[in-house]
Order: sequence, then structure tokens, then C-alpha cells
Amino acid sequence: MITVTPFDRLGRFRNEWLNARHHFSFGSYLDPKRMGWGALRVWNDDEIAPGTGFDLHPHRDMEIVTYVRQGTITHRDNLGNVGHTAAGDVQVMSAGTGIVHAEHNLGEEPVRLFQIWIMPGQGGVKPRWETRAFPKQDRSGHLAVLASGRPGDKGAMAIHQDAAVMGGKLSPGDTVTYRLEPTRKAYVVSTDAAITVNGVEVPPRAGVAIADESSLEIKASGGTDVVLVDVP
Repeated sequence: MITVTPFDRLGRFRNEWLNARHHFSFGSYLDPKRMGWGALRVWNDDEIAPGTGFDLHPHRDMEIVTYVRQGTITHRDNLGNVGHTAAGDVQVMSAGTGIVHAEHNLGEEPVRLFQIWIMPGQGGVKPRWETRAFPKQDRSGHLAVLASGRPGDKGAMAIHQDAAVMGGKLSPGDTVTYRLEPTRKAYVVSTDAAITVNGVEVPPRAGVAIADESSLEIKASGGTDVVLVDVP
């Protein structure tokens, strides 16, 4: 089963500094039919204006993965972490027993990012934050594991769930394949160009919910990043 939700049908929120689209129910956007996909609870497509951002606010018992598409986001939290995540790189925050954090765009251009929330496999873990620069060549023409709690996913940032966040940088005409284990689900978004998933056409920034497919063939019509989340 492959279900495509076009970008213009996603939930939306906009104020003077944030332009957001919500793949699943979030904040003021409520759709009882779109409360997540397996352990994937939130996928927000955010644009943050220069000199603005999310002030200090709390989370608990959630794995939050941020994939930065443009610009640099600056993180600060009550654990004493301060760091920057630039375009193409990823940060992971395990909220666990509780964390208070802020995310700001201190640059002169908009920051565009995907914020992905995955429900943890266990609650009450020690909160943590990590950011990492992933070499772009490692994602050229194939999907690389960026964050994972699956056994055997070496080199990925850890999350507390049997799930994985993967990313690939595809050129026009590139095709990647991915094996989806039985009973698992996937969600795929292309950042800049249309793709096909097992022959199904998908516009850029649309959401693709996938289940009961043993193998995925993803083909890019133009240069784009493809982000895939594999969840129980």
C-alpha cells in the first residue's frame, strides 16, 4: 500500500516568523485520521525566518530528529548543550525524563528543516542531545542511516526506538532500492524534485505512507534529498 498526501493538503500554520506544514496532527491542526504512522508521530516541514525561532519549551518521552535542509539552526537546552546544525546535517534529541530547549535561526537566510518525532520504545530514559555533520558523499546516490535504534546500524546517531531515519542525495534519474521488513512501515519525503515510489508519482514535499510492501524502488526526476523513516 502506497498513499500519497500532496504538499498542499498538509496541515498548515503560519505567523510572522514560522511557516509550517504538518504531515500529521500537530498543534492547532487536528485530523483524527492522521495521528501518525506506526511509531512516527510528527513530521513538520518548517521555515523559520532569520533572527527568530522557538524559545525555551519542554518535551518528554519523545525522540526528535531534525534534518536541516537550508541554513543553520542553533540549539540550546537546560542540560548545558549549545550547538549548530547546518544544511544537510542532523540533530537528535531524546527528551526522556524531560528536557527544555530552544531552536533559533541566528543567520541571515531562512532555515528550512524537517522535524521528525518518533515515539520511544521505552519511557523515562536519560535526556540527551547530539548533532553530527554527515559527509555528503556518503549519501550520494543511496540511502544512508542517519539516526537509528535498530541493531546493526553502525555509525548512526542513537534513538530509543527500533526505527531508523535515512537520507539520500539523488541526481536526476537516480534510483535507489530499499527492503522493508514484514509488519514495518515507511514514510518518505522528497525535498526538491518529484520522485516515483514503486511507480507511483510523488510531487516534491508530499508525504508517502507505505505499508505491506517488501521492496521500494525510489526514482528521482531531478536533484533532490530523499528522507525515509522506517518504523514498527
